[in-house]
Amino acid sequence: MKTKLLLLSVAMTCAFSSAAMAMTKAEHQTQKDSIASDYKINMDKCASLKANAKDICVSEAKGAQKIAKAELASQYDPTARHTEIVSMAKGDAAYDTAKERCDDLVGNTKTICQKDAKAAHVKAKEEARVVRVRA
Repeated sequence: MKTKLLLLSVAMTCAFSSAAMAMTKAEHQTQKDSIASDYKINMDKCASLKANAKDICVSEAKGAQKIAKAELASQYDPTARHTEIVSMAKGDAAYDTAKERCDDLVGNTKTICQKDAKAAHVKAKEEARVVRVRA
């Protein structure tokens, strides 16, 4: 419980501190290019993997890119909606990766893993909406 409270506090601090630091178009483009190159590097690392390990790696790379793009949009145009989008992106990325990790399991364990991942995703989406309402 304390961890969740701490994470929520950090998220709120970041949300309010970003409002004071909107970026220029040049900085925005530089960051977009950086995100694209990071994504390519991460995908290249995944190329050598096989089977579900590769799927997990790709999911993590796509999730990191999605989060980075959402955070960049939030920095460029700091609004409550962008703060919600960042939180949603984090929840979606975690869910997609968790689903891939569940694919390694079989039977009842896999079903439980998938249900836990879905429950965590629903909770993350609800928390994202709460953050937006409070902002």
